[in-house]
Amino acid sequence: MKKVAVFCGSAKGDLPIYAAHAQQLGALMAKQGLELVFGGGKVGLMGVIADAVLENGGKATGVIPGFLMEREVGHKGLTEMIVVDNMHLRKQKMAELSDAFLILAGGLGTMDELCEILTWKQLGLHSCPIGILNTKSYYDDLLELFASMRNKGFIRQPNSNYYFVQDTPESLISILLENFDNSDKKDLNKS
Repeated sequence: MKKVAVFCGSAKGDLPIYAAHAQQLGALMAKQGLELVFGGGKVGLMGVIADAVLENGGKATGVIPGFLMEREVGHKGLTEMIVVDNMHLRKQKMAELSDAFLILAGGLGTMDELCEILTWKQLGLHSCPIGILNTKSYYDDLLELFASMRNKGFIRQPNSNYYFVQDTPESLISILLENFDNSDKKDLNKS
């Protein structure tokens, strides 16, 4: 495993622990030699994790649509910045570059990214690990919704194992490293 996409908010949220967990995760990634692939902004949790990776000697690649460069204040200090034409290409490029996906707290954009990467996994377009950082039970309601969808027959039972959930950055990275198998990565260009 080399590159990990992190989907997270362009805001920091209302609790300092969201930013603290983003900072801790970025530092852990850098120390493990994992390169960050993210949405390219210097604001919110995106900026926090990118700064933490870079401050700890790691590499960070941003992928951002041109129209968001100014709105999300494109991060200027990255290892690499890739500017794409639209949001779909942003997600596709991030996925193409990445060996795994981690989801932190975020809003509608983060939900869109999480649901699309789960859908791609369900369709067999990739078999990369997907980890959810459930800081202060942030994702409890969404996880309950997923369970309800499964119980009502809209998510096949085997698909419930498409992601793992942890409460701390340390446990998230630990599980990710324990369960990664690079030989199963599929071609995301099919999407």
